[in-house]
Amino acid sequence: MRIAITGAASGIGAATVARLKGDGHNVTAFDIAEPAGVDKWIPVDMSDIEAIRAAAAQVEGPFDALINNAGLPPRKGLEAKILAVNALGLVALVEALLPILAPGAAIVTTASRAGARWAENAAQAKALLSLEDPLALPAFIADHSIDPIRAYDLSKEAVIVWTKANTERLFALGLRANTVSPAAVDTGILADFVTAFGDRATRAMARTGGAGKPEDIAEVIAFLASPASAWVRGANIEVDGGVSANASADQMGLR
Repeated sequence: MRIAITGAASGIGAATVARLKGDGHNVTAFDIAEPAGVDKWIPVDMSDIEAIRAAAAQVEGPFDALINNAGLPPRKGLEAKILAVNALGLVALVEALLPILAPGAAIVTTASRAGARWAENAAQAKALLSLEDPLALPAFIADHSIDPIRAYDLSKEAVIVWTKANTERLFALGLRANTVSPAAVDTGILADFVTAFGDRATRAMARTGGAGKPEDIAEVIAFLASPASAWVRGANIEVDGGVSANASADQMGLR
């Protein structure tokens, strides 16, 4: 298979590249930093829509899968960048590469447990996705009183909403899309999440035995990118060691 991936230089992306190359796939990476082990690297700033379109124009299809993994953690002062990279940039790359995705191709996007409230926040997520230019983000952030944590949560809600909203359109094109939602994962940005989310992160990890490994997430991404998951469409797969199940049990009094 020929597979395109964003955010391949570290963490979940690097583990996914290793998993895909282990199966002999050809991997093209779109990333601001040079990743190891890929067949082709296209340097690109995923917060710059025009740069994304120019990067997409540098490759020839067909691709059998597109893995959207680029993302920034919640850091103060990066609200616009988080929304641009984690949501608007990923959608822009999908749209740019649609013409060269092979029939039956899979689109897999790394969302997050942080996007679990996508349904109740769908209107705000749609408002974000309607922005045509990241330059509109500062006004959007001010109007919606978005802090770094809300920016991160919203970015992940938005990619889940986009995936579900476009499932029928993509099916008509012979394509399918799904999202993967990890909780805490032991990568270089784990400390950012612990700092930002505090007890929200530490309590969840304590109940599940700690953070997951990048390889845990890479396995699920590889499955969703493969023909083996052909009947999985528009799904948000929680790969979080039981965090979501624990939260549901708590909320519903299931114990």
